[in-house]
Amino acid sequence: MQEKILIVDDEPRVIDILKPFLEGEKYSVVTAATGTEALRVAATAKPDLILLDWMLPEMSGLDVCREIRKSSNVAIIMLTARTDETDRVIGLELGADDYVVKPFNLREVLARIRSVLRRMNPQPNESELLERGEITIDEASFRVYKRNEEIILTPAEFQILVTLANRPGVVYSRLQLLKAIMGEAYMYYERTIDSHISHLRKKIEDDPSNPVHIQTVHGVGYRFGYSK
Repeated sequence: MQEKILIVDDEPRVIDILKPFLEGEKYSVVTAATGTEALRVAATAKPDLILLDWMLPEMSGLDVCREIRKSSNVAIIMLTARTDETDRVIGLELGADDYVVKPFNLREVLARIRSVLRRMNPQPNESELLERGEITIDEASFRVYKRNEEIILTPAEFQILVTLANRPGVVYSRLQLLKAIMGEAYMYYERTIDSHISHLRKKIEDDPSNPVHIQTVHGVGYRFGYSK
């Protein structure tokens, strides 16, 4: 089944370059030119991944990302001409899974798309059902359950949880977690992990201010804890 990509950009030139290229790589492609149109198309087309421009008419890409994250874990890659590192961190903290800086190389965009989609769709031989107390993680279907109720996580949140839950009690530094979910290119964005952890706790902890599962080891990092 073809994976579907939604390209959101108000520059026709960007659409004209990306759309035929990605279709040539066997992806199904839909497009939108404004923030409000992006929300409408995302709701109806159900894309597997969104390439989302930062600067859009009507509402910004960040606002679109924030709105989508209220109800969906669809993969989001930000497209931005902004080169300030703080801006990029903001995008990741709001729920984007990756970013590509304009002007971009088409092969780099393709590599980022494949990497994010691969994180969302692990191969069967890499997957197993992880049962950690009241938390169940189905890596094959990218699903997480707490007391049999499904919890919707973003790709980054899912990978953090899987990394920690695979080795309960082992402490991971921010850098180790970031490298595990995003690779070497993100080694300078360690603090984005804190935001992902905060969002993850709100979803899986009974009391996020007193976490049982995602525990902080002050001055070191994070670990997964649970009662058998």
